[in-house]
Amino acid sequence: MISPRDRFDVAVVGSGIVGLGAAYAAARRGKRVVVVDRTERPIGATVRNFGHLCIGAQDGAARAYGEVSRGIWRRLAQDAGFWLRESGTLVVAREFDELMLLDEAAHAPGGEDIRLLGPSEVLAAAPVRPEVARGGALVGGDLQVNPREAAAAIVRLLASEGVEFRFRTAVIGVEQGRVRTARGDLLAEDVIVAVNHDIDQLLPELAERAGVVRCALDMMRVAVDLPGALVAPVLTGWSLVRYARFARLRTAGALRERLHARRPDLAALDLNQMYTQLPDGTLILGDSHRREVQPDPFQPETAFDAFLEEVHALFDIRRLRVLERWQGVYASAAEEFLVEQPAPGVLVLAATTGIGMTTGLGLAETEASRAFGWQAAGPVPDPLAAAAQAVAADPTSHIPQEENA
Repeated sequence: MISPRDRFDVAVVGSGIVGLGAAYAAARRGKRVVVVDRTERPIGATVRNFGHLCIGAQDGAARAYGEVSRGIWRRLAQDAGFWLRESGTLVVAREFDELMLLDEAAHAPGGEDIRLLGPSEVLAAAPVRPEVARGGALVGGDLQVNPREAAAAIVRLLASEGVEFRFRTAVIGVEQGRVRTARGDLLAEDVIVAVNHDIDQLLPELAERAGVVRCALDMMRVAVDLPGALVAPVLTGWSLVRYARFARLRTAGALRERLHARRPDLAALDLNQMYTQLPDGTLILGDSHRREVQPDPFQPETAFDAFLEEVHALFDIRRLRVLERWQGVYASAAEEFLVEQPAPGVLVLAATTGIGMTTGLGLAETEASRAFGWQAAGPVPDPLAAAAQAVAADPTSHIPQEENA
C-alpha cells in the first residue's frame, strides 16, 4: 500500500543540473514534485565544472537549449541569491589562424554577438602576456556562476517552494507511474530520469543503444597573483576547435591541424585550454578528456603539468599556488543530447557532452514540456529577447576600443 506522502505529480531521478531544471519546471506549474538521489547533495558534474555558461559557442539544438537556459539561470540567481555574472566570453587569439576563425564566425549569419578585439583590447580584458595576444573576440550574452554555490542554492530554493528532496535514496528501477527505490516505491504521473552517465546503471539497454560512455576530465583551482582580473571566462584556440559554432567553419580544420602538429602532447590529452576566475580571485584551469565505459580513477600528473605550463605561457603570473585538483565525469555519446521515452510517462534526459551547465536547464524545460504537454508557466525572462538585450548592452563595453581594429 502506497502512502499519500509517497504520491506525487512528478518524480525526478537525479539532482544534477538537468534534474534540478526538471524539478523547477514542474514546480513552476504548481505540481507536487519529488527529487530522488543516492547522494546527500549534488556532487557530480554539476559542481565539478568551470561554471561557464558558454551559450554563444554552441550550435543547433545546444544553442536553442542554451538560449532557454539563459533566462532560467537569471531567474534562479535572482530568486535563490547566488552569484551570476553576465560577462560574455573572451577568446584570446595567439596566432593568425585563430584570428581568421574568429573573423569567419563574426561574419557568418548570426555573428552579430561576436565583437572582434585588437591586441590592446584583449590586454585590457585579461592580464595575458602582451607578446602572445594577436587579438581576440568577445562573445556576448554568456554567463558565469560558481557551480558549487549555485547547485546548493537551487536545492534550497526548490525545497523552500515545496519540492521534496529524498537524498541518500538509491533508485533501483523506473516504470510507468512508479519509481522503485531502496526505501520503497514512489508513485508519480510523470517520471523524469536525469542521472547523467549513470543511465547505464539504471537503463543499461538504452545506454548501450545510445552509445553512452563516461568522459573523465582533470581540473584544478589555483591561487594566483595577477596584475589584473579577468573580465570574463577565457577561451583559446584549443576551445575553438571543440565548440560546434566554430569547429564547423571552413578555417577550423587548418587550425586543428596546426595545434595538433605543434603540440601532439596536448592533443593526446584532448585539451580544452580555458579559464574562469571565481569571485575570490582564484582561477579554475583545465581541462583534459578521456572517454571509456568506466574510466580509471587515477589521474596522471601529465595533465596537471600541462595546465600549469599553459597558464604560465598565457598569463602574466607572478606567483601561483595549487589549491585543489579533481576529476569530473560526464556522459558522452555521438549525439549531444539523450532524449528518450522508454515507457509511457517516463522521460530520460542527459546532456551527452560537456555542456550540461550551459544547456541543462533549457533541455529540461523544453523536453519535459514537450513530452508531458505542460503548458507555459509563470514569467521567466524570454531567452531570445534576453540574448538580444545582452548583446546590445555589451556587458564589457568598458574595454577600450582599439583604433582600426
